[in-house]
Amino acid sequence: MEETNREAVATAVQRVAGMLQRSDQLDKVEQYRRREARKKASVEARLKAAIQSQLDGVRTGLSQLHNALRDVKDIQNSLADVSKDWRQSINTIENLKDVKDAVVQHSQLASAVENLKNIFSVPEIVADTQVLIEQAELLEAHRKLMDLECSRDDLMYEQYRMDSKNTHDMNLIRNYFGAVQGLSDDLAKQLWMVLQRAMGTVRRDPTMLVSVVRIIEREEKIDRRMLDRKKQTGFIPPSRPKSWKEKMFEVLEGTVTTRIEGSQSVTREADKMWMVRLLEITRKYVLDDLIVVKNLMVQCFPPHYNTFDRFLKLYHNAVSMRVQELAAEDLEANEIVSLLTWVLNTYKSVEMMGHPDLVTEYDIHLMDPLLPQKVVDELLSKYVQTFTSNITGWLRKALETDKKDWFKETEPEADQDGYYQTTLPAIVFQMFEQNLQVAAQIDETFKEEVLKLCLKQMNSFLIRESINSLKKKYLKSTEPTQNDAAIERTLNDVAKDGCQFLLDEVFLDLEHHLSELLTRKWLTGTHAVDTICVTVEDYFNDFAKIKKPFNTEMTSEAHRRVVVEYIKAVMQKRITFKNADERREGADRMIKEAEQFKFLFRKLTAGEETDRLCDAIAAIAEVFKLTDPTLLYLEVSTLVSKYPDIREEHIVALLAVRGDASREMKQMIIETLNQNKPSYAGNTQPIFKDITIPTVTMTSMSSSMAATANKLLK
Repeated sequence: MEETNREAVATAVQRVAGMLQRSDQLDKVEQYRRREARKKASVEARLKAAIQSQLDGVRTGLSQLHNALRDVKDIQNSLADVSKDWRQSINTIENLKDVKDAVVQHSQLASAVENLKNIFSVPEIVADTQVLIEQAELLEAHRKLMDLECSRDDLMYEQYRMDSKNTHDMNLIRNYFGAVQGLSDDLAKQLWMVLQRAMGTVRRDPTMLVSVVRIIEREEKIDRRMLDRKKQTGFIPPSRPKSWKEKMFEVLEGTVTTRIEGSQSVTREADKMWMVRLLEITRKYVLDDLIVVKNLMVQCFPPHYNTFDRFLKLYHNAVSMRVQELAAEDLEANEIVSLLTWVLNTYKSVEMMGHPDLVTEYDIHLMDPLLPQKVVDELLSKYVQTFTSNITGWLRKALETDKKDWFKETEPEADQDGYYQTTLPAIVFQMFEQNLQVAAQIDETFKEEVLKLCLKQMNSFLIRESINSLKKKYLKSTEPTQNDAAIERTLNDVAKDGCQFLLDEVFLDLEHHLSELLTRKWLTGTHAVDTICVTVEDYFNDFAKIKKPFNTEMTSEAHRRVVVEYIKAVMQKRITFKNADERREGADRMIKEAEQFKFLFRKLTAGEETDRLCDAIAAIAEVFKLTDPTLLYLEVSTLVSKYPDIREEHIVALLAVRGDASREMKQMIIETLNQNKPSYAGNTQPIFKDITIPTVTMTSMSSSMAATANKLLK
């Protein structure tokens, strides 16, 4: 306490020191004193109020404790009186045992009297009830059955109360009412029969179904009452609980399952389209039945049954079990597609569970899938394997058929533009198109997977337009796929090989006429070039049936090969001009024939520029035509500048054909050209590149000429 006082004084001193730090604050000492006095008075008042409140609470508590003590003493006195009275009445209770037995006997006798009429008329009631059951008067039959069971159960209960161990009397009652259990079983059979035919019954006579439900609800109430009595007394009548409501749902489940399985009579052996027919029958049955449930059957059951939801689940489970059985069979590719299309698309479409008459009753998106994803994936994988195997056989067969068509003597088919075409691409395209349409019925992802598989297989079978058509129609993405480059390369190779094959046939016919070029016979007036032009034009009239991109490539290649073969004839030195007249005559003939080639290929290419190749022939002719040998270097230089891919051996061959160039002139021309040879950028189509000269190389010729010159100088 002293320490607390010291702390309070120290705090006060510190507080006063804080308020009187400056001299001008001394004038306010009285004001500070009054303010602190008010605070002190306020604190003391609150303390007094708190202490007074605590004292009042203690006073009240003491008063309540005194009252509780008096009540406890009163209760003790009362319990003592009760204990005294109870000890005095023990003998009286023992004397009332006879009264108790009399009451039980009276109750039994009263029950017997009450049921006496029914007891004596049991055989008659049993017979009447049996007739009612046979006549399908189910409600009346059940009413009589309940009366019989009530009489039996009451008698057995009274016997149980009187002497639960007296099995003889209990069996006597049971045997007397033995026919009642048979009636119950017969009535149950009638109920289950009605439920098994519920879909037909509710359309024809819904009151019959309502009666069945009412009977089952009555039995449910009796079951609950008997079970409650068993908890209290331990007694329960025979055959209770009947659990007819549970049995009803089992019967309905079996009815739905039987209805789904009963429609599956179509087999693969009897009908190739068995899967489609089977699924269509299932779709129709399920849709029709659920609409009947919604519109008619729901009204026949109590609301708490949730009838539509219950039937929806029954049908969904039955269909799921059936499609899983189908998925486990050894299905063919088309059957897999039919099953998956139905399961993944048709089932939830407006044609079935998504029908406008049904979707108002439930959320279709919350329905479980009919097939587990694992089973779906296995079926898709099996389909891809089967399709891959089948497609190889289809393509091989289509190719064999097309090969036979090519060997027929009839003219090939033509498209709407008059171009010849093979039917193979159309057949293959149609085959892939059909399979893609089928795959698209399953889902977009699987469709694209099948498309990629098709693209891998069509490298040598389809034209570019068909590939692009498939990609645009079935592939969402416009990005190139990994198969595009391979397909393009393959198709380009096929196109080039085909064109090359046809051109080889053309030049096989021209071989004899090409061999006459730049020979003595040619110089004296052969018609080889005329024949070449006519032959080429005739072939290309036939080639006009080939589609334009390929026809154009063939024309360009034919033009190049004609010119190259012509220049080859020059380079092979089949002729050597003897004098200026022969050179002039040969040069004029070459210029004329170059013009013939120009005219021909302009005609074949519909006026496109084709001069450069033919101008090479005219440029060579100018080398031959030159009369002044001293200007020969300039003419050769002009030729080299126009066609920079020309090589030394080509120039040597030209000079050899000309026939008047001395060895020194040839050497001077070659050496000068080597020093001033123009660069070849490769931006123009080469002509001389593929023309080889089967002679000694220019280097060896130059070395030989140099050795000869050295010998002469010596």
